[in-house]
Formats: sequence, C-alpha cells, structure tokens
Amino acid sequence: MLINYFRKIVYVIVTVTCFSVYAGSFEDFFIAVRNDNDGVVNELLARGFDPGARDEKGQPGLTIAMQERSLKVARALLARSVDVNALNPAGESALMIAALRGNLGGVQLLLDHGAKVNQAGWSPLHYAASGPSVQIVQLLLDHGAEIDAASPNGSTPLMMVAQYGSEDSVKLLLERGADPKRRNQLGLDVIDFARKAGRDGLVKRLEQRPR
Repeated sequence: MLINYFRKIVYVIVTVTCFSVYAGSFEDFFIAVRNDNDGVVNELLARGFDPGARDEKGQPGLTIAMQERSLKVARALLARSVDVNALNPAGESALMIAALRGNLGGVQLLLDHGAKVNQAGWSPLHYAASGPSVQIVQLLLDHGAEIDAASPNGSTPLMMVAQYGSEDSVKLLLERGADPKRRNQLGLDVIDFARKAGRDGLVKRLEQRPR
C-alpha cells in the first residue's frame, strides 16, 4: 500500500512538472515568434516542440510570423516541414496574411515552399488586392493566381482593390485581364466598390474605360 502511495505521488509530481515545462515552452515559443527570435524557436524545436503549434486563438505560428514579419522564425519553421498551407480559424493561410500585410519577403518565402496561390472562397489574391503592395499582386498573378476568383459572395480581387487597395494594383489587374463587368451576389461591380470607398477619381477613370 505504501509503495503504491509513493508511486502516485511520483506520478503527480512528474505530470505537473511536465505540464509546467510545456506551458512555459508554449508561452516562450509564441513570444519568440512575434519577436523574430529564431534562436529560441530553434532551441524549442530541437527539444521537440511542435512547429505547427497554434496559440490560444488557434493561430499557427507560421501565420503569426507572417503577420509580424518574423522572417527568420518563418524560415526556421519551414525548415521543419511545417504545413505551409495550414488555415487559421477564419480560413486564412499564412500566404493570405502576408499578402494583406504587404509582406513581400514573406510572400516570396511561402511561394518558394509550396504555398497554394488558389483556394476556394477568399483567395490570397483577394487579400493582396486589399493590401498596399502592387508587387505582391503581380507576384501572385505570375504564380498563376486566378485573376477573377470569386469570394463566397462573388466579389473579385478587382472589386476588393477598388475599395481597399492601391490604384497601381487596379491598373495592373485591368491590364492583366480582370473583368470590370462582373457583379457580385449583391449586384455590385467594381465602380460600385470604388464609389463606396469615396474614391471619386478612380470612379471617374473606371467610368471612362470602354465597357
């Protein structure tokens, strides 16, 4: 009986210790990801920490790295064969977040490691079109992004860029063949999106284009 009692005590101590170590590693990992501290990340990964771990909100470490422009950490995670196409709870990939943030280096890194350019619903090109970087829009197009990809409500990247993105990106999408005549499920076209954003100059230029 006494032996069994001591066995139970040892089991509880080991379990609590392991949990505490893991909990500390979990916190240290995501702090390091946000601060682009690849030294700490590599140390934790070498000790067996899961490179595909998600934070308390379900965000994969790689997605956080793209959001924070932590490229050294991103390289460390990708070197461990982390799932480059893992989605967060909102259905967003690391590539989508990098594109929205204008993180050109991150986008190129993810593409080099096999990130998907196209997916059903909202696509990386929708996110790039909503962001600040025409270079990212061009890069995704050069990698085969579907130019008139339809979101769940039928909105296209051209519509998103007309409301949120740069006019250089509007020009690029039109030059590459985006269809300005398309309408989403609400019946809105690219001019409606530009008008909704109060971009009167862009509205005028779009209206002057041959229809």
